[in-house]
Amino acid sequence: MTKEEVLEYAKDIKVKFIQLWFTDIIGNLKSVTIPFSELKPALYEGKSFDGSSIEGFTRIDESDMICMPDPDTFCVLPWSEPDFLQARMFCDILLPTGEPYECDPRYVLRKNLEYAAKRGYKFYVGPELEYFYFKTKDKPEKLDESGYFDLTPPDIGDKLRMETISILERMGIKTEASHHEVSGSQHEIDLTYTEALEMADRIMTFKLVAKIVAQKRGYFASFMPKPIYGINGSGMHVHLSFFKNDENVFWGGSPGELSEEGKQFVEGILRHCKEITLVTNQWENSYKRLVPGYEAPVYICWARRNRSTLVRIPAFVKKEAARIEYRSPDPACNPYLALACILRAGLKGIEEKYELRDPTEIDVYSLDFEERIGRGIDHLPGSLGEAILEAEKSNLLKETLGEDLFEKLLRNKKAVWEKYRAQVTEYEIKKYLPVL
Repeated sequence: MTKEEVLEYAKDIKVKFIQLWFTDIIGNLKSVTIPFSELKPALYEGKSFDGSSIEGFTRIDESDMICMPDPDTFCVLPWSEPDFLQARMFCDILLPTGEPYECDPRYVLRKNLEYAAKRGYKFYVGPELEYFYFKTKDKPEKLDESGYFDLTPPDIGDKLRMETISILERMGIKTEASHHEVSGSQHEIDLTYTEALEMADRIMTFKLVAKIVAQKRGYFASFMPKPIYGINGSGMHVHLSFFKNDENVFWGGSPGELSEEGKQFVEGILRHCKEITLVTNQWENSYKRLVPGYEAPVYICWARRNRSTLVRIPAFVKKEAARIEYRSPDPACNPYLALACILRAGLKGIEEKYELRDPTEIDVYSLDFEERIGRGIDHLPGSLGEAILEAEKSNLLKETLGEDLFEKLLRNKKAVWEKYRAQVTEYEIKKYLPVL
C-alpha cells in the first residue's frame, strides 16, 4: 500500500495503535508503538528513537536515529483486542540526515539485493523452520515423545501449529506444509517461497507469532538450535532460486538438472560457507547442533538425493521449481544478514565462474577422516570461536555487511565467545570434580 492508502485503511478499520518493527544486528525484534494520531507524521517523517540502546547501533554520543515505516508491510495484528486494534509495519533505520543507516540489517539485505538486481537477478527464498514447544521457558520439558510426521492424538503441538498457521494466513503469510519433526515436541513449518526481503520480514513475523500462540496456551516456543542433549536440534534449511525476466535461472533444461549458473552458485556457497557461518549460525549453542549423527550438515559437500550433505539439489520437474537447499542455517540467525551472506556467496561463484565439484552421493557420516580427506571434503567451523576466526579473514563477509557492521558483529561475537569459554558447566562438575 501507499502511505495514503495506509492512512485511509487504518482509519476505516479503527486501528488504535501501530507497532513499528525493526531488528538489531543479532536479529532481536524491536518495536516502538505509536497511537493512530501519530501515524501520518511517522509515515512521512519517521519516528526518532535512541539508537545507543540497540545492540550494534550507535554510541551514546551519536544516539539519535529514525525508524521509517515501510507502508508495504502494514498488517493488522490478529491477536490484538478489537477495542484496542493494533497493526504493525517493518521499518528502515535512517540517520538524522535521512540517509540509510548502514548497520541496519534490513538495509544490508536490501543493498545486496540491489547488487544482484544490477546483474539482472531476483533472489527467492523458501525456508523450513524447525522449533520446539516446551512446558515453560525455564527448562526444556517436552510436550510429547512423537517422531517424524507422527500424528498421535492428542497432539498439543499440532494444535499450536495449526493456530500459528491460521494467524500467519490472516497476515498474508502463506505456508507450504507443516509437520511434527524427528525429536519429541519438535515441529516444522515451511513458508511458501517469495522474494528475499519479504521473506526475511516473514521469518521475523513467524517466530513472534509462534511464541505468542504458545504463550497464550501456557507453553513456550523455542528457536534455540540445540536445546536438548542427545536429540536432533532445529535448523532452518533454506531453498534458494534466482529469477531473471520471470525465468528461473537455475533451470538446466530438464527435470533435476541445474543450469551452469546454478552450479556456479552452489560452488560459491561451498567455497565461502566457512566464512559466513558466523552469520548463519551465530550462537555458541549453534555448534552443538552442527555435529555428526543428528542429521545436521557438518561436512562441505553437495548431492542430489543425499541429505547428509551441506547443499542438496531437491528433485524438481517444473522449471519454476528449480532450486538448491542450503542446510546449515538455524532459526536463531538474523534472517536479513544470513540471506544477504548466502546471496553474495552464491553470486561470487557466478561472477568468478567457479567449477562445481563432484557430488557426494553416499552418507558422509559413514566416511572416516582419511576417506573424507581423500575426497577433498572439508568441514564447517566446530565452534563459535572457529567461526569467528574464519569470518575475520573474509573479504566477502566485509563486502556483504559493510565494514562498520562487520567490525560490530565481530566485536559482539567475540564478547559472547569469551564469556561462554569462561563458564564451568554441570557436565564438567559431574565428570571432573570427583576425580581431579
